[in-house]
Amino acid sequence: MTATSNATADRTRRYVLGGIVALLGLVTGAILLEVLGTILFALTVAYVLLPVQGWLVRRGLTEWTGAAAATLLGFASAVAVFSPILVTLYFRIDQVMAVIEGLPRQIPVTAFGMTYTIDVAEMQTLALDVLSSVAVSFASALPVLAIKFALFVILLFALLLKGDAAGRAAVAPVPHAYRDVVYALARRARETLYAIYVLQLATSIATLLIGYPLFWLLGYEAALTLAIIAAILQFVPIIGPSLLIAPIALYHVAVGDLVAAVLIGVLGIALVAWFPDVGVRPRLARRSAGLPGSLYFVGFTGGLFTLGAIGIVVGPLIVAVFVEAVDILADEVNGDATFSDLVEADLEEPPGSRGTETTMTTPEELPPEESGSHAADD
Repeated sequence: MTATSNATADRTRRYVLGGIVALLGLVTGAILLEVLGTILFALTVAYVLLPVQGWLVRRGLTEWTGAAAATLLGFASAVAVFSPILVTLYFRIDQVMAVIEGLPRQIPVTAFGMTYTIDVAEMQTLALDVLSSVAVSFASALPVLAIKFALFVILLFALLLKGDAAGRAAVAPVPHAYRDVVYALARRARETLYAIYVLQLATSIATLLIGYPLFWLLGYEAALTLAIIAAILQFVPIIGPSLLIAPIALYHVAVGDLVAAVLIGVLGIALVAWFPDVGVRPRLARRSAGLPGSLYFVGFTGGLFTLGAIGIVVGPLIVAVFVEAVDILADEVNGDATFSDLVEADLEEPPGSRGTETTMTTPEELPPEESGSHAADD
């Protein structure tokens, strides 16, 4: 009895401590709301780089130097991702605005012998106003962005250095019987983050390396800017750089340059939008989560509209973890049976059989008074 009481007390204490940690985490998150996106970004990057830090330690580095090397890798990756965006917004914004200003104010469209004129002047004005406001906002936010980037690097190093302690603390309140679920969700989270960061970064770099010479050979003055935009759009699931290629092709059609429209449409879709996904992604996809593109798109758009830029990562991550939890529940309840097997089994079962099954009750299972009366009757 004493051992059972001690075990119950220890379990209760563990749950109380877990609740305290969760409550303090909510309070801390509310206080750090302005930098919460930076913290979440650092957490996800650290989660992906923890195996790298472990690999470096196994190769002879100390915990500190391994964490520093992995942090340097994360820093370089972040620079590789965000520097094209910064270059486009800060140095190439004039070229982008010049391209928009150079578009025709009216686009004639001929169909079924009738010619219709589409007035795009208002859309041009709106696009120019948006770009101007983005440029001004970006310039004014540069000091804040620099501070957040420094916070990202410091927090990334701390998480990598103390990652084992953070993992132990995260699973401490979870009962041992349910830790396999936690580990399965953690594995799916790591695979999803690998797919978001490693695969998307690799395909974006491939898009940049392919897009720049292609746009340059086709005679576009802002070839580098277009290639950078295509690389950034590679992070948009399913449609990706097609969002850039299609308007350019339509513009050439509108001005009557059908040859240029065919060239950029065919070569752009094939080499810039399609080839990186086919040539690069499968070679790195062995450790990815295999999340269907439709669900990834749902997580991407929902996270982006709800959480902003950090939602690009958090949205697909939450969707992937939810899908993993559903799979675990289905396996727990139904085993390896398919949906068709379950339907056939339910149809073959006589109506009303569930809940009406009777079992033989032994005298030992009856209450004392009923057991005694049956014994007397016998």
